[in-house]
Amino acid sequence: MLADSFPVLKRRRFAIADSMDAQISTEKLDAAKKLYGREIRVFETTSAMISQTSNDASGSEEQDELEFTPEDYYRILSTKKEDKYLKTKKIRDAETAARRSRMTKAVIRVRFPDNHTLEATFHPSETMQSLFDLIVKVVARPDLPFYIYTVPPKKLINDMSQDFYSAGFAPGAIVYFSYDPPQGDDIAQVPFLKEEVMFLKGVEVTPVQKPEPIDQPAPEPVAAAAPPARKPATDKKMVKPKWLKM
Repeated sequence: MLADSFPVLKRRRFAIADSMDAQISTEKLDAAKKLYGREIRVFETTSAMISQTSNDASGSEEQDELEFTPEDYYRILSTKKEDKYLKTKKIRDAETAARRSRMTKAVIRVRFPDNHTLEATFHPSETMQSLFDLIVKVVARPDLPFYIYTVPPKKLINDMSQDFYSAGFAPGAIVYFSYDPPQGDDIAQVPFLKEEVMFLKGVEVTPVQKPEPIDQPAPEPVAAAAPPARKPATDKKMVKPKWLKM
């Protein structure tokens, strides 16, 4: 009985440790949210993620190189005519507004040259300026000029008044960070994220399973008292009545 309870005790001990780790992670993320005004995460960009991005980029380039046939042209043209004549501008605007209202957040990932990624959550109606302001708060050298861009193809983000939904950044997007130092300056050893931001690296909040209760031995079933057995009816001796004459 005692030996059987050891695995249960170990699971309970691990569950308590996981609960403490989850609490510490939650406190770190909450403190970062108060400091920077939004939810942020930091993780290292793995080679698998980079290759996946490269595959997506190469796939889009291959798609651009496909031959555009006359059938494709007439199909697209007929679709545009159908949208133009069957849907009024009011209907199209209403559909766009409905799609936009269903999006409640834009998760933006900023990748740095040192293979670290900063993830932040915005509202789709917020502008690029909010992303720029956050980067200024988290980078180690905000005094150095920098720029952010998207790929492929490489396109600088210059319009800070554009909101994330209009830019196609909702529900999520990946942008890249690069310093833009003056000519001749060497910034090879310049760190990218602040030390306190790097403390969030790998911090995740995962649901903790409740510890399983220790199995208690099931009570032995109590045998119900058997009802008293009925005595079989015995054959009564036949008695000849006095009035019967044979």
